[in-house]
Amino acid sequence: MKQNRLGLAILIGMLAGIVTGYLCHQYAAPATIKTIAAQFSLITDIFLRLIKMVIAPLVLTGLIAGLAALGNARTVGRIGLKALGWFFCASLVSLTIGLVLANLFDLGHTMQLPMPPNAADVSTSAFNLRNFVAHIVPSSVFASLASNEILPIVVFAVFFGIAAGTLKDRLPPALLASIDGLFAIMLKVTSYVMWFAPVGVFGAIAAVITVQGLGMLVTYGKFIGAVYFGMMVLWGVLLLAGYGVLGKSIFALMRLIREPMVIAFCTASSEAAYPKTIEQLTRFGVKPGISNFVLPLAYSFNLDGSMMYQAFAALFVAQAYNIHLSFGQQFLMLAVMMLTSKGVAGVPRAAIVVIAASLPMFGLPAEGVVLLLAIDQFIDMGRTTTNVVGNSVAAAVLARWENALAPWTGRAYPLNDELVVVAQAPEPLHHPG
Repeated sequence: MKQNRLGLAILIGMLAGIVTGYLCHQYAAPATIKTIAAQFSLITDIFLRLIKMVIAPLVLTGLIAGLAALGNARTVGRIGLKALGWFFCASLVSLTIGLVLANLFDLGHTMQLPMPPNAADVSTSAFNLRNFVAHIVPSSVFASLASNEILPIVVFAVFFGIAAGTLKDRLPPALLASIDGLFAIMLKVTSYVMWFAPVGVFGAIAAVITVQGLGMLVTYGKFIGAVYFGMMVLWGVLLLAGYGVLGKSIFALMRLIREPMVIAFCTASSEAAYPKTIEQLTRFGVKPGISNFVLPLAYSFNLDGSMMYQAFAALFVAQAYNIHLSFGQQFLMLAVMMLTSKGVAGVPRAAIVVIAASLPMFGLPAEGVVLLLAIDQFIDMGRTTTNVVGNSVAAAVLARWENALAPWTGRAYPLNDELVVVAQAPEPLHHPG
């Protein structure tokens, strides 16, 4: 009941934001529109700051508790390799769908948008080998916690969790119990924060509509529709792959993750959807030792929706400038984007950064991303939702492969006071067969 009320409140906040933003756009003085939008954005900023406040300690404690429960480095390495294999295949499929549909619809040649006079305000310096390595390997876990750098936190938590699992028999039981307790506390704090989500969603939607109005949806309607069609195709492929492993229970998983999908769509923030995704996967029967390990990796390496959009948008820019790319060049672009998308994990507007970094490599002007910035907020909603779907399916599939998925009984598994208490949930995992 609490989940249903929160989901309904989020939808109401979204609709109220659309109506309020439209009224402000129509009737407010042009000189005050940006000021009004800034006030709405303040509400969203508060909500996202609250989410960022809890996300780093939530990931750290969840990973350590889950890995300590797994017990040994061999198990962690096996699961990690399986996860990376799944992520690679999903990335390849996502990018290929984007390229195929961009060629099929050929929207860039028909929209006849004006050439932007200035370069986009997007920095491509976020991607290079040095920054990529520096982004992954933490020089200080405390600095990573302070700046919400998820990948370095994951690296530290993996070392700490494996060591804790290896020394489990020699450690005081109270130590691991304390980590489990901290994770439970962070989940409870997060549940409080999530009740601010409807207000945050209202502010985000109202701010965008106030500035840009509903007319921009008409102007870019074909492009938005084509991208969302591509995301639906990608959903179908992901569900088909999930069905091959999970059977009919894949549809139950989709029902359970509706709420984190709504949160992701309305806020365009994977961080905002992360806590609810963990909770709903546990209700589905995925043991926290798997979900707490796989999801943080997935949010850095398995952004299916973002990669599909990157391929689609890059080819759209080429078409808009009437620059022909051979199929060989397009698939080379696919390979480049597969690498660059891993190097900008956690960078704001990561999809736009990847596109801007990749375009010059193929003789395309980076200024072309200006054509995309006006509608990026609306596209970001869909690609973030698709990321949630892809990551949830990946976690459930990997749990099945590791015999860490409880048989689906037709009812969601209850949580202890709506918390995932890792000390009680996971059992030692064994390789199937």
